[in-house]
Amino acid sequence: MNMQQMMIQAQKMQREMEKALAALAKQEFTVSKAGLVTVTVLGSKQIKSVNIDKDGFDPENKEMIEELIATALNEIYSQIDEQTEAIQSKITGRGGLPF
Repeated sequence: MNMQQMMIQAQKMQREMEKALAALAKQEFTVSKAGLVTVTVLGSKQIKSVNIDKDGFDPENKEMIEELIATALNEIYSQIDEQTEAIQSKITGRGGLPF
C-alpha cells in the first residue's frame, strides 16, 4: 500500500470514528440501583438526570443513597468507556487510532 492510499484509509477511519463517537455522545445510559436511585448519563459523560425514589429521602438513608449514586455513575462511565473502546476496535482493528 502506498503512502497516498494509507492517508486516504486513515482519513476514512477518522471520519468513521468521529461519526461513531458523535452518535455515542448522544446515546443515553441508565442505571438503577436498589430501586431507589436511577441515574442517566449521555455518552459524552454529561449527567442528564438523577432520580431518587421518595423512599430514599429518609435521612437515615443519606449515606446509602450517596453510595448508590456514586456506584451508578461509576457503572455508567465504565459502560461508556467499554462502548468507546468497542467503537475504536471495530473501526481500527485495535483499541486506538493508528496515528
